[in-house]
Amino acid sequence: MKKKAPAAKKAAAKKPAAKKPAAKKKPAAKPAKPAAKKTAKPKAKKAAPRKEPAQTDLLKRIVASLEDDKAEAIVTIDLTGRSSLCDAAVVASGRSSRHVMAIADHLARRLKEEGYGTRPVSGAAQGDWALVDAGDVIVHVFRPEVRDYYDLEGMWNVASPGTR
Repeated sequence: MKKKAPAAKKAAAKKPAAKKPAAKKKPAAKPAKPAAKKTAKPKAKKAAPRKEPAQTDLLKRIVASLEDDKAEAIVTIDLTGRSSLCDAAVVASGRSSRHVMAIADHLARRLKEEGYGTRPVSGAAQGDWALVDAGDVIVHVFRPEVRDYYDLEGMWNVASPGTR
């Protein structure tokens, strides 16, 4: 007893597969010869003079708040293109630990009142160095001795407040 295969399967098996016409190949374009390199030495670029950072609304409010609280030696550092953390940093000094704490707390409160949300304040409890993260601007408030020790202005290559 032999089983017979269906007629459709037999017909499909007998037909040869249809071949697609081969695409005509175009000759490959020859790569252009590179231009002769000049051997002239590149000119040394002069450093562009430092400009004050663009005064954004947030930056203006921060500086105004620091001035209202009698912060000393306020320096604004433009970090656009140099840091992924922020666009600007503001460095200021307070006369004592209590003054540093008050400046940082007042700044955070004023930013919240002006609609910038709750701003985290770090280090205000010790009073040596307080940091207020205002988003695009980071504010550092130091006691003068601590500011001289860390020298943030020197790290970012900006003139110190005493040399301006």
